[in-house]
Amino acid sequence: MLSILIPTYHYNAYPLALEIEQQALATGIKFELICIDDGSFSHLNVENQKINTLTNCKFIEAKQNAGRTKTRQLLAESAQYSCLLFLDADVMPTTGTFIKKLLNEYNKSYDVIFGGIAYEENKPVANKLLRWNYGKKRETKTVSTREKIPYLSILSGGFCIKKALFVMINSKFLQNAYGLDILFTRELRKAKTRVKHIDNPLYHLGIENNEVFLEKTKKALDTLYLLKKQNTISDANKLLKSFKLLKTIGLSSTFGKIIKTNEAKIERNLMSETPNLFLFDLYRLGYFCRIRS
Repeated sequence: MLSILIPTYHYNAYPLALEIEQQALATGIKFELICIDDGSFSHLNVENQKINTLTNCKFIEAKQNAGRTKTRQLLAESAQYSCLLFLDADVMPTTGTFIKKLLNEYNKSYDVIFGGIAYEENKPVANKLLRWNYGKKRETKTVSTREKIPYLSILSGGFCIKKALFVMINSKFLQNAYGLDILFTRELRKAKTRVKHIDNPLYHLGIENNEVFLEKTKKALDTLYLLKKQNTISDANKLLKSFKLLKTIGLSSTFGKIIKTNEAKIERNLMSETPNLFLFDLYRLGYFCRIRS
């Protein structure tokens, strides 16, 4: 028995819902699919309403924007089954056996199952190359690579989790902020959650353009700053470790200013057809240094 939960915002989730419904029906399991639009009032919800015509599926339009974390909590609390599959609206299974493979691996020995994220080989249009390159080189990982850092390798675009565990962890941070996934994986680690990594990826299709991706990156860093200021997280990721080193040797402020001076030049590279991810790392670290210094 499986509850498939899709939070969406100004996105046509019907193609994903249709594919997942067909795969679930093919397995013969009991399932439900619930999709909630987080108060976007988008014209795309005309398409999303078609989800209501699918077997055991329903689409709900929220009347106000609550943020993805609260929407996921609502989805989880509304689910009737103990096994939850969260899918972002902009993903799509890479095979027709995604649900079957997931169910073959699901058992009571694991609390979370993650199959990986993939990106299509064909390059997108030029102004989306930064996000595409980042995804292919930083998010697409083999099972063996993910198993080395089992919690940090979980991406929120698509994962299976036990309902009681998700509700308990997610309820700890329901603020409407971008970039809270780091808190979720931290809590999974603290709870000594049993994680199973498998080879069952989803394509990430909703690739943002360069400008939107850079803006979201800054919002995530703003959230990271607040979490660090509140002592909510440790120096767990590479960026925080790099910042701590610069701070220790008294160069964090200087580094932030250097990157700011060269920001326009770096952004030209990031917006180009050959974005350099090392420069992107420096760009992120420089921004964090400026808000932390």
